Amino acid sequence: MQKGKELYRGKAKTVFLTDNPSLLVLEFRNDTSAFDGEKIEQLDRKGEVNNKFNHFIMQQLEAAGVKTQVQSLMSDTESVVKKLDMIPVECVIRNFAAGSLCRRLGVEEGIALSPPTFEFFLKNDALHDPMVNESHITGFNWATEAQIAQMKAISFEVNNVLSPLFAKGGMLLVDFKLEFGIDANNDLILGDEFTPDGCRLWDSETRKKLDKDRFRQGLGSVVESYIEVAQRIGLSL
Repeated sequence: MQKGKELYRGKAKTVFLTDNPSLLVLEFRNDTSAFDGEKIEQLDRKGEVNNKFNHFIMQQLEAAGVKTQVQSLMSDTESVVKKLDMIPVECVIRNFAAGSLCRRLGVEEGIALSPPTFEFFLKNDALHDPMVNESHITGFNWATEAQIAQMKAISFEVNNVLSPLFAKGGMLLVDFKLEFGIDANNDLILGDEFTPDGCRLWDSETRKKLDKDRFRQGLGSVVESYIEVAQRIGLSL
């Protein structure tokens, strides 16, 4: 397989075509951004850490029966992935109150949510990823009712698989976002990534933040914390 021309460049990842029309190359860069690109820095090794972290997590999900886009590691910073027609919404599961939920509802950070909550957001940086509901999604033909139900079911299944994994490493899976796409067989597949860039992870005892909030809040040791998370769940980096 040969890597081809650049197809899409996001805030922290680049997607490339290949000579196989059903496969893409997903490159994780060292770029780190927050607040819809208002804060951007280069963090050494971040691309490598996130690429290998994502591959490890997707392997855990595949083993549990969750179909994912990731096929194989191609290099330290690149993965071979299935080409998907991405659905333009993010699915967010929250096990504890944090981030925008606290700002929107005026609730205290760290409150346990039982059962976990589920939210949809439109993927649109210019609009700051506004929250949307199922009527918006079907009304604008972003996804069907069946796909919505499937996205929600898979999101909760991912939570059921990963929460115990992180708990064994002494961490709380506070919240996370997922993205989905449709493959050539018209199957709904988990796409994009699962890394500390797109979830919140806290130490179970101290509530120390081990995720991208370290970058957002200027806490430092961002990549070092990502590596610590990886090591706690059995991934050597």
